[in-house]
Amino acid sequence: MNHEPTIFDKIINREIPADIVYEDDLCLAFNDINPQAPVHVLIIPKKPIVSLAEVDEQDTALLGHLLVVVSKIARQLGLDSGYRTVLNTGPDGGQEVYHLHFHLLGKRPLKWPPG
Repeated sequence: MNHEPTIFDKIINREIPADIVYEDDLCLAFNDINPQAPVHVLIIPKKPIVSLAEVDEQDTALLGHLLVVVSKIARQLGLDSGYRTVLNTGPDGGQEVYHLHFHLLGKRPLKWPPG
């Protein structure tokens, strides 16, 4: 599927700098420039997927990999007392960048419901 390049595509392509905390062949993770917690990392696939609503069975392994990476980064950042993983989908879900991404938030108590 063709799509307009997002800010995340530009980060993947190194057209825009980011504070990268993890990278492998399938994904990239970096600190959010507008953090909502002391730890706020975005984990994005390098494959351009617009949102969770656009995934299908061929993305199963990639989605599992992204969750393993979330867990790995949480351990590396010492989020032993807990963390929240958020995946916003669509305008009503609060998605602002239309490239699938997980938010990893931690190092402060997080309220429920989120808002």
